[in-house]
Amino acid sequence: MTQHERQPGLSACFRHPERDTGIHCTRCERPICPDCMIDAAVGYQCPECVRQGAAEQAATQPRTIAGGRLRTDTRLVTLCLIGVNLAVFVGLKASEYLGGGEFGLIRDFAMLGYAWAPGSPELMGVATGEWYRLLTSAFMHQAIFHIAFNMFALWFLGPNLEAALGRGRFLALYLISALAGSTASFALAAQNQFSLGASGAVFGLFGALAVLLRKLRYDMRPVLVLLAVNLVITFLPGLNIAWQAHLGGLVAGAAIAYGMVHAPRRNRTAYQVGVCVLVLLVLVGVCVARTLQLT
Repeated sequence: MTQHERQPGLSACFRHPERDTGIHCTRCERPICPDCMIDAAVGYQCPECVRQGAAEQAATQPRTIAGGRLRTDTRLVTLCLIGVNLAVFVGLKASEYLGGGEFGLIRDFAMLGYAWAPGSPELMGVATGEWYRLLTSAFMHQAIFHIAFNMFALWFLGPNLEAALGRGRFLALYLISALAGSTASFALAAQNQFSLGASGAVFGLFGALAVLLRKLRYDMRPVLVLLAVNLVITFLPGLNIAWQAHLGGLVAGAAIAYGMVHAPRRNRTAYQVGVCVLVLLVLVGVCVARTLQLT
């Protein structure tokens, strides 16, 4: 028997022509050899049909209003963010207790625009290239009431947004809102003033929830009242609250959420990524312009 002769009743595997087989894919009916056989609910399928079936199943899988995957646990990212904030808070207090000085970490990682380092002739701050402060400051809290208020707000707002947007989109919303809050402080606040806290990110969640409720045509009054109360508190004299961070986060969060929930179904993910990148580019532009102005 030559290499190209087939045994009676057998066919050549469509992926390995040199192999005889009597098995066919139950989906496309092409002959497949043992190396190409993949167990299916009925019979066997070829690798191409398995991949195609997985893609079709993913395309028909129920999605959130923003295109994220539906999850049974809609609090995972929220809990992780709360955990990180609490861990940093404990670290700050432990550093203070052990004699390292809580202010040392705040000096090195809190939001600061441009100022002389304490007891040193060197300049420090975002304008000197310490851009990491824009994000690290959003996970730092100094007072118990400060972190308690922010974490309560995050727990109140986070799970609903995480469920509506999906985990990845919610995390992007939170982090970019935090960056926007720090950027607004850099652009508008006194440059030698330290600021810290997750308030910018939290206000971003407020803005996002308002956009989401508007899209779903839900009653917005409870959220608007709560947002108004927080804005009033923000501007009360004597509390030393960084209102710039609150407004920056609020605007960025609303803009990102609007882009996410109003994205066209076709190429939705690419559109949403584009919105996030656009907001980030605006933030970078503001930081660069402010740096050039200061230096």
